[in-house]
This record gives sequence, structure tokens and C-alpha cells, in this order.
Amino acid sequence: MAGHSKWANIKRQKARVDAVKGKVFTKISREIIVAARSGGGDPAANFQLRTAIDKAKAAGIPNDNIDRAVAKGSGTFNSGDSLESIRYEGYGPGGIAVLIEALTDNRNRTAADLRSAFSKNGGNLGETGCVGWMFEKKGVAVVYAPRDAKGRSTELDEEALLEIALEGGAESYELFEDDEADETGAEVFTDVSNLEALTQALQTQGYRVTSEERWIPNNQVSVAEPDQARALLKLMDALEDLDDIQTVTANFEMSDDLMAVSML
Repeated sequence: MAGHSKWANIKRQKARVDAVKGKVFTKISREIIVAARSGGGDPAANFQLRTAIDKAKAAGIPNDNIDRAVAKGSGTFNSGDSLESIRYEGYGPGGIAVLIEALTDNRNRTAADLRSAFSKNGGNLGETGCVGWMFEKKGVAVVYAPRDAKGRSTELDEEALLEIALEGGAESYELFEDDEADETGAEVFTDVSNLEALTQALQTQGYRVTSEERWIPNNQVSVAEPDQARALLKLMDALEDLDDIQTVTANFEMSDDLMAVSML
């Protein structure tokens, strides 16, 4: 799974910037609404909701906004929201596979927005199933070391983490450097059905954990040409900037140097 943490780290940094702009508020609020609607409004009994709330708090969303989103989803708040989850698939420049998850109250609008974003950035929106077979959904626990008695970050002990993760049913893991937080973290991968158990096992040992379900490409395509790299990153940004889009995943990888140059 090499390369996923690098891209995920860039996405985390982008999410921090977007949070300042208020961009992620709507997306995470929708995620809370759908989680509460499907599993009930009690976070203690709804792992998906608990995960969404943790994500909201990490993004700085006010508690009142979180409570309102939970109320909307559980039916205790008068709202006309009618959101549905839809998966879209397409191709980026050079035939790169792109998988998109959306939460929308108007699928025609969402499809039109996606089609426009693809066409303006060298790709095209495909039919359902055209690239989905190239990806597998996994549970991902993003882990940081426990804090010390004074609340300071400690160094991540890779051997200790591996032992606990394996006991919790992990399949693999990958370290990454979080430049924004100036510390080492790890992404621990498991089956989606085991994500809650793995998260609890890590938290019990004091690790700081956020969890999510993520599409992982079975095979990655290496990108070496600067023009294609710039076009791909521009497409990813255009797709992620759409209000209805929750996640965007693609099966490309590129070097740190190429990514840095292409993002200028």
C-alpha cells in the first residue's frame, strides 16, 4: 500500500486549509446526517456517527452545528434534507481510474457538475462499474502516539504499535510524516467490519485515533510526466471542491518532487 499515506497526508493538510475556509463544514455535516439517519442518533451505539463527529470536532465545527446535524439525521429536527449516497466513476488524464463518493439531494445536478469538472480537466465521467473493480474498500485507523502526562506528543513506537494493531485485527500499516503537526503517524488498515474493534483496541492503549472507510486501488499507475501530474492534481482539486462530493480516490502515484512541482 506504499504511497497512500503520502497522498493522504497532503489531503489532510488541504483539509486543514479548507476547514479555515469553511469548505469542509457542509461535507462533514452531511456525513453526520446520513450516519444518524442510518444508525440512529446515539454516538455510543453508532460507530459511523461517532467517527463523523470526531472528524467534525477535529475540523473545528462548533458543537451546536454538530448537534443540529445529528438532530436532522435522527428526525428530531424539522428539515427538508433528503440526501442519498451515490458512487460515481470516471477516468482522469492518461486513463487514470477515479472513484468518487457523493452525498446529494439532487443527483442530476451532481452528475452535471462532475461531468463538467472532468471535461474541463482532461478526463471523462464513466458508467457505474467502469473502474470500481480496480478498488477495494478498507477500514483505516489514522494513529498518533499517546500524549505524555503534560499533554505533549510522544514518539511513536513502531514495534509496540504493530503488536497492538495485529492483536486488534490489522492487515497492514504504513508510517507517514505529518509535517503540519510535526510528528510521525501511522495508517493502519483492516477489513471494514473490523474497524470499530481495531479503533477501540488502539484507543484503549492511549493512542490518538481517527477512523474512516477508504477506497484503496488494487494497483497503482506511476505518473512521471509533469504535464499529466499537473492535470491530475488539478482534476482532483476540481472534484473535491464540489459541494456534493465527499471523497475522491484515484489509482495514480508520483514522486514527492513531482507532486511538489505540480502543486505550484
